[in-house]
Amino acid sequence: MSSARQPAPPRPTSRDVAREAGVSQATVSLVFGGKWRGRVSEATAGRVRERAEALGYQPNLAARSLRLGRTRTALLVVPALTNEFFARVYTGAAAVAAEHGFGVVLYPSPDGAGPARDPFASARAALDGVIASSMAADALGALRGADLPLVMLDSDPGDRSAAARVNLDIADGMRQVTEHLLGLGHRRFVHLASAVDTWTFAVRARALHGTLRAVPDARVRTVRAPLEVRAALESLQAALAAPGPLPTAVVCDDDILAAGACKAVRRLGLRVPEDISVSGFDDLALATAVEPELTTVRLPAEEVGRRGMDALLAVLDGRPAERGDLPVRLVARGSTARPRT
Repeated sequence: MSSARQPAPPRPTSRDVAREAGVSQATVSLVFGGKWRGRVSEATAGRVRERAEALGYQPNLAARSLRLGRTRTALLVVPALTNEFFARVYTGAAAVAAEHGFGVVLYPSPDGAGPARDPFASARAALDGVIASSMAADALGALRGADLPLVMLDSDPGDRSAAARVNLDIADGMRQVTEHLLGLGHRRFVHLASAVDTWTFAVRARALHGTLRAVPDARVRTVRAPLEVRAALESLQAALAAPGPLPTAVVCDDDILAAGACKAVRRLGLRVPEDISVSGFDDLALATAVEPELTTVRLPAEEVGRRGMDALLAVLDGRPAERGDLPVRLVARGSTARPRT
């Protein structure tokens, strides 16, 4: 009896997948190259993937990368890993990347701001493109000379440095919060604003003040604080202790500031929302962990990541990226109520 080992069965090829799916090899290449949208129906793309999985087919991404001159790697630059919003952005971007055989490297800016070292020996050689939050824009200094396609998230539409951008309708979110509080009868406001000087927070301030200007008896005072619970607590506590009538509502630039605001109100022996209403922005898990739960604005973070990766793929393929701001939604909870008479 021969002890010779049997040869391994041949690996399935794109031709095998095409034959099983009833399509051309070119269609298989489009599907696994991430270029099928607009050229191949979703049903056909699904059938190609299904037959490929049944056959055990794996595209040779290494050879394809050499042929196209691509590494199939995108860099996602965010201000900090501790922020839940950016973790969800990464989840969305990574999901789309995986569908197209790409990887996403997550790169947090040191301390949330300031320039960072090139994360690779040569960014141009190691990356196909960059997706970056405007809150970490200063960390892009080392990458700007690499001539990489750049997709900006939540950034100034007037900035032409990006090949594409993905924005949320932040102004509408702040208008929704302000109109909600005005509708409850509030007229004396404190804006607990982020001390981070970025476009997204400037938009929130403009939307808040613009909405209140249309109400003759509405008043607002701005107090700034770093994006930390303790800093928000201390800043608002000092503002509430100042001479003059107390505000009936505190509008916060995000949920972290709102959590600090709730603590400040209680430190002064007051109650949320009976004495002072508090609103947040982002709808992080924190919004339902505090008591009362926060009225806030829900931002579709995962969709931001998905759109960002889709935009980068479009730029790499020479296609226009999808336009239009992503909608946001007010979520009214227990931290806001009518002011006391």
